Amino acid sequence: MPASYEQINYNLRPAKQIERRMLCEAFHRLSEFGTVRSYRYIGFGSIYFRDFVLLHKEFGISNMISIERDLEKQERFRFNRPFGCIELRFGDSNEILPTLPWDVRTIVWLDYDYQLDKGVLTDISWFCANALSGSVLVVTVDARPASIKNVLEEFSQHIGEERVPSGTGSKDLMHWGTALVARRVINNHILDELNSRSGGRASGSRFRYKQLFHFHYQDTAKMLTVGGVLYDEGQAGKVDACRFGDLAFIKSEDDPHKIEVPKLTYRELQHLDAQLPTREYRTLDGKGIPQTDLERYAKVYRYFPNFAEIET
Repeated sequence: MPASYEQINYNLRPAKQIERRMLCEAFHRLSEFGTVRSYRYIGFGSIYFRDFVLLHKEFGISNMISIERDLEKQERFRFNRPFGCIELRFGDSNEILPTLPWDVRTIVWLDYDYQLDKGVLTDISWFCANALSGSVLVVTVDARPASIKNVLEEFSQHIGEERVPSGTGSKDLMHWGTALVARRVINNHILDELNSRSGGRASGSRFRYKQLFHFHYQDTAKMLTVGGVLYDEGQAGKVDACRFGDLAFIKSEDDPHKIEVPKLTYRELQHLDAQLPTREYRTLDGKGIPQTDLERYAKVYRYFPNFAEIET
């Protein structure tokens, strides 16, 4: 089966682009722990390296590692690497993450193009066992049901039956239900791993996790992104000082932030931008644009990507 980057142009995924920019706005607030420039970034760059480009230009992060598991395409990855500061590591993330030093605060975006499985949980375990306080974990997985007929059985096989939340039935995994249940599995796993790590630590120095991100979006497939900041109890004040909650898309509970992208012309975008920001969506002069699209755009306009055709 072809890799996802061979099927989808990652530069033309508006919901994904909006998500990246929202994540970056939240990362700005990590400065309470230290300059964001001093962080390391670990991700899956693919041949587009969009998140690497954004984080390097936005923050000046130069300690960057891209994990690529498509061993047969190494030449293509190297050719498309946009900056010399990006170190390429070839292999599965389960193999690569344990070989890295963890003596620097790190932003890790495990941006998988497949469903939640035991391998994803293994990567999460390694982060939770080793990351420094102030580090951030972001996990993205395909949130489509694996199979309509045997949805619960296949979900259980992917993650292990013991990890399926109690009371989960097949109906709970339909539509966006798979995303909701997967978030619970990921968060429960993070908390279990941090409890294990904190077992021998004194009160006040145990590790904690604060969820910041819970996105649902769909450029093609239904996707879930969940993540947050890991910290020790002694630095809880720094987490509070970050004031993540001031950002409208921050979600610390079960309800997701849905990234819904309206289909608008360039002229319509310019017309609406001249009227924004506003919380009174019904006052917008939409020139025939459906009200739902007006509201969707007003919520994401600051992060909305601009696409243009350039003749060379």
